[in-house]
Amino acid sequence: MKSKILLPVLFVAVFAISRIPGLLPLNFSVVYAFAFCAGVFFPKKIVWWLPMATILITDLGLNFYYQYTGAADDVWSAANLANLSFNYAAYAVLILLGRGFKPNTSLLKLVGGGLLGAILFYVITNTASWFFNPFHNPEYTKTIAGWIIALTKGINGWPTTLEFFRNTLLSGGLFTALFAAAHQLTAESPADKTAGAREPEAAEGEKDAEPEEAKA
Repeated sequence: MKSKILLPVLFVAVFAISRIPGLLPLNFSVVYAFAFCAGVFFPKKIVWWLPMATILITDLGLNFYYQYTGAADDVWSAANLANLSFNYAAYAVLILLGRGFKPNTSLLKLVGGGLLGAILFYVITNTASWFFNPFHNPEYTKTIAGWIIALTKGINGWPTTLEFFRNTLLSGGLFTALFAAAHQLTAESPADKTAGAREPEAAEGEKDAEPEEAKA
Protein backbone atom coordinates (compact mmCIF):
# COMPACT_ATOMS: atom_id res chain seq x y z
CA MET A 1 0.00 0.00 0.00
CA LYS A 2 2.77 2.45 0.89
CA SER A 3 4.35 2.14 -2.57
CA LYS A 4 1.03 3.03 -4.22
CA ILE A 5 0.99 6.34 -2.34
CA LEU A 6 4.62 7.18 -1.67
CA LEU A 7 5.99 6.36 -5.11
CA PRO A 8 3.72 8.69 -7.15
CA VAL A 9 4.33 11.49 -4.63
CA LEU A 10 8.09 10.97 -4.90
CA PHE A 11 8.01 10.88 -8.71
CA VAL A 12 5.91 14.05 -8.94
CA ALA A 13 8.10 15.92 -6.43
CA VAL A 14 11.36 14.99 -8.21
CA PHE A 15 9.91 15.92 -11.60
CA ALA A 16 8.47 19.26 -10.42
CA ILE A 17 11.74 20.30 -8.75
CA SER A 18 13.72 19.31 -11.84
CA ARG A 19 11.77 21.81 -13.95
CA ILE A 20 13.15 24.83 -12.09
CA PRO A 21 14.74 26.86 -14.92
CA GLY A 22 18.51 26.43 -15.12
CA LEU A 23 18.67 23.54 -12.67
CA LEU A 24 19.56 20.93 -15.32
CA PRO A 25 21.37 21.21 -18.68
CA LEU A 26 19.28 21.66 -21.83
CA ASN A 27 17.34 18.50 -22.70
CA PHE A 28 18.76 16.75 -19.62
CA SER A 29 15.30 16.21 -18.22
CA VAL A 30 13.39 13.99 -15.84
CA VAL A 31 10.28 14.12 -18.02
CA TYR A 32 11.14 11.16 -20.27
CA ALA A 33 11.68 8.80 -17.33
CA PHE A 34 8.77 10.35 -15.42
CA ALA A 35 6.25 9.58 -18.17
CA PHE A 36 7.67 6.13 -18.89
CA CYS A 37 7.94 5.09 -15.23
CA ALA A 38 4.45 6.43 -14.51
CA GLY A 39 3.22 3.91 -17.07
CA VAL A 40 5.20 1.15 -15.38
CA PHE A 41 4.60 1.85 -11.69
CA PHE A 42 1.52 4.06 -11.19
CA PRO A 43 -1.80 2.42 -10.30
CA LYS A 44 -4.23 2.22 -13.20
CA LYS A 45 -6.61 4.86 -11.82
CA ILE A 46 -3.94 7.60 -11.83
CA VAL A 47 -1.58 6.38 -14.57
CA TRP A 48 -2.82 8.89 -17.16
CA TRP A 49 -4.21 11.94 -15.42
CA LEU A 50 -1.55 12.44 -12.71
CA PRO A 51 1.56 12.59 -14.94
CA MET A 52 -0.26 14.58 -17.64
CA ALA A 53 -1.67 17.07 -15.10
CA THR A 54 1.73 17.46 -13.45
CA ILE A 55 3.44 18.12 -16.78
CA LEU A 56 0.70 20.57 -17.83
CA ILE A 57 0.89 22.58 -14.61
CA THR A 58 4.67 22.85 -14.80
CA ASP A 59 4.49 23.75 -18.52
CA LEU A 60 2.09 26.59 -17.76
CA GLY A 61 4.38 27.81 -15.01
CA LEU A 62 7.38 27.74 -17.35
CA ASN A 63 5.49 29.61 -20.08
CA PHE A 64 4.53 32.36 -17.65
CA TYR A 65 8.12 32.49 -16.42
CA TYR A 66 9.55 32.78 -19.95
CA GLN A 67 7.00 35.42 -20.86
CA TYR A 68 7.70 37.44 -17.71
CA THR A 69 11.48 37.28 -18.04
CA GLY A 70 11.52 37.74 -21.83
CA ALA A 71 13.56 34.57 -22.21
CA ALA A 72 11.37 33.48 -25.13
CA ASP A 73 8.97 35.25 -27.44
CA ASP A 74 5.56 34.07 -28.63
CA VAL A 75 5.25 31.33 -26.01
CA TRP A 76 1.46 31.58 -26.34
CA SER A 77 1.43 31.68 -30.14
CA ALA A 78 -0.74 29.17 -31.99
CA ALA A 79 2.33 27.61 -33.63
CA ASN A 80 4.12 27.13 -30.33
CA LEU A 81 1.04 25.68 -28.64
CA ALA A 82 0.54 23.30 -31.58
CA ASN A 83 4.19 22.31 -31.22
CA LEU A 84 3.70 21.71 -27.49
CA SER A 85 0.66 19.55 -28.20
CA PHE A 86 3.00 17.08 -29.90
CA ASN A 87 5.00 16.95 -26.68
CA TYR A 88 1.86 15.65 -24.99
CA ALA A 89 1.38 13.11 -27.77
CA ALA A 90 4.96 11.98 -27.05
CA TYR A 91 4.25 11.81 -23.29
CA ALA A 92 1.22 9.62 -24.04
CA VAL A 93 3.43 7.33 -26.15
CA LEU A 94 5.90 7.04 -23.26
CA ILE A 95 3.16 6.22 -20.74
CA LEU A 96 1.72 3.65 -23.15
CA LEU A 97 5.19 2.19 -23.61
CA GLY A 98 5.58 1.92 -19.83
CA ARG A 99 2.26 0.08 -19.59
CA GLY A 100 3.89 -2.73 -21.55
CA PHE A 101 6.32 -3.36 -18.67
CA LYS A 102 5.65 -4.85 -15.25
CA PRO A 103 6.90 -3.27 -12.00
CA ASN A 104 9.01 -6.36 -11.27
CA THR A 105 10.74 -6.22 -14.67
CA SER A 106 14.54 -6.35 -14.42
CA LEU A 107 16.41 -3.06 -14.07
CA LEU A 108 18.25 -3.63 -17.34
CA LYS A 109 15.00 -4.03 -19.30
CA LEU A 110 13.45 -1.00 -17.61
CA VAL A 111 16.46 1.15 -18.50
CA GLY A 112 16.21 -0.16 -22.05
CA GLY A 113 12.55 0.87 -22.10
CA GLY A 114 13.46 4.30 -20.75
CA LEU A 115 16.07 4.74 -23.48
CA LEU A 116 13.57 3.68 -26.15
CA GLY A 117 11.08 6.18 -24.75
CA ALA A 118 13.69 8.94 -24.89
CA ILE A 119 14.41 8.11 -28.53
CA LEU A 120 10.71 8.19 -29.42
CA PHE A 121 10.26 11.50 -27.59
CA TYR A 122 13.25 13.00 -29.41
CA VAL A 123 12.02 11.98 -32.87
CA ILE A 124 8.39 13.04 -32.26
CA THR A 125 9.16 16.43 -30.72
CA ASN A 126 11.94 17.40 -33.12
CA THR A 127 9.73 16.46 -36.05
CA ALA A 128 6.99 18.67 -34.60
CA SER A 129 9.48 21.55 -34.13
CA TRP A 130 10.53 21.18 -37.75
CA PHE A 131 6.96 20.99 -39.03
CA PHE A 132 5.41 23.84 -37.02
CA ASN A 133 8.62 25.91 -36.72
CA PRO A 134 7.07 28.18 -34.06
CA PHE A 135 10.09 30.52 -33.86
CA HIS A 136 10.48 30.80 -37.65
CA ASN A 137 13.95 29.27 -37.88
CA PRO A 138 15.20 29.52 -41.49
CA GLU A 139 17.01 26.17 -41.23
CA TYR A 140 13.72 24.28 -40.91
CA THR A 141 12.63 24.23 -44.53
CA LYS A 142 9.70 21.97 -45.36
CA THR A 143 11.88 19.42 -47.09
CA ILE A 144 13.49 16.12 -46.16
CA ALA A 145 16.78 18.00 -45.82
CA GLY A 146 15.15 20.45 -43.39
CA TRP A 147 13.77 17.56 -41.33
CA ILE A 148 17.21 15.90 -41.17
CA ILE A 149 18.71 19.23 -40.06
CA ALA A 150 16.09 19.39 -37.29
CA LEU A 151 17.13 15.92 -36.12
CA THR A 152 20.88 16.43 -36.37
CA LYS A 153 22.18 19.99 -36.63
CA GLY A 154 19.37 22.17 -35.35
CA ILE A 155 19.39 25.95 -35.18
CA ASN A 156 22.48 28.08 -35.85
CA GLY A 157 23.91 29.59 -32.70
CA TRP A 158 22.74 26.70 -30.51
CA PRO A 159 24.33 23.35 -29.69
CA THR A 160 23.45 20.73 -32.28
CA THR A 161 20.32 18.67 -31.76
CA LEU A 162 22.56 15.59 -31.60
CA GLU A 163 24.07 17.07 -28.44
CA PHE A 164 20.55 17.54 -27.11
CA PHE A 165 19.85 13.94 -28.11
CA ARG A 166 22.83 12.79 -26.05
CA ASN A 167 21.40 14.59 -23.01
CA THR A 168 17.97 13.11 -23.74
CA LEU A 169 19.37 9.57 -23.77
CA LEU A 170 21.56 10.04 -20.69
CA SER A 171 18.79 11.57 -18.60
CA GLY A 172 16.21 9.06 -19.83
CA GLY A 173 18.38 6.12 -18.80
CA LEU A 174 19.65 7.67 -15.56
CA PHE A 175 16.30 8.77 -14.14
CA THR A 176 14.59 5.56 -15.22
CA ALA A 177 17.19 3.66 -13.18
CA LEU A 178 16.69 5.99 -10.21
CA PHE A 179 12.90 5.70 -10.34
CA ALA A 180 13.15 1.90 -10.61
CA ALA A 181 15.46 1.88 -7.58
CA ALA A 182 12.96 4.06 -5.69
CA HIS A 183 10.26 1.52 -6.47
CA GLN A 184 12.38 -1.26 -5.02
CA LEU A 185 12.99 0.75 -1.86
CA THR A 186 9.30 1.53 -1.33
CA ALA A 187 7.92 -1.85 -2.40
CA GLU A 188 6.32 -3.99 0.26
CA SER A 189 8.28 -7.01 1.39
CA PRO A 190 6.57 -10.43 1.57
CA ALA A 191 6.49 -10.01 5.35
CA ASP A 192 4.67 -6.67 4.98
CA LYS A 193 2.09 -8.24 2.69
CA THR A 194 1.29 -11.00 5.17
CA ALA A 195 1.54 -8.88 8.31
CA GLY A 196 -1.69 -9.03 10.28
CA ALA A 197 -3.05 -11.90 8.24
CA ARG A 198 -4.76 -14.62 10.22
CA GLU A 199 -3.38 -18.12 10.25
CA PRO A 200 -5.65 -20.50 8.34
CA GLU A 201 -7.91 -22.31 10.75
CA ALA A 202 -7.97 -26.06 10.80
CA ALA A 203 -10.88 -27.72 9.10
CA GLU A 204 -13.79 -28.36 11.41
CA GLY A 205 -13.40 -32.12 11.14
CA GLU A 206 -9.73 -31.95 12.00
CA LYS A 207 -10.31 -29.54 14.88
CA ASP A 208 -12.83 -31.80 16.53
CA ALA A 209 -10.89 -35.02 15.97
CA GLU A 210 -9.37 -36.55 19.09
CA PRO A 211 -5.86 -37.95 19.20
CA GLU A 212 -5.60 -41.65 18.61
CA GLU A 213 -4.03 -42.12 22.07
CA ALA A 214 -7.09 -40.61 23.74
CA LYS A 215 -9.32 -43.17 22.07
CA ALA A 216 -7.36 -46.12 23.43
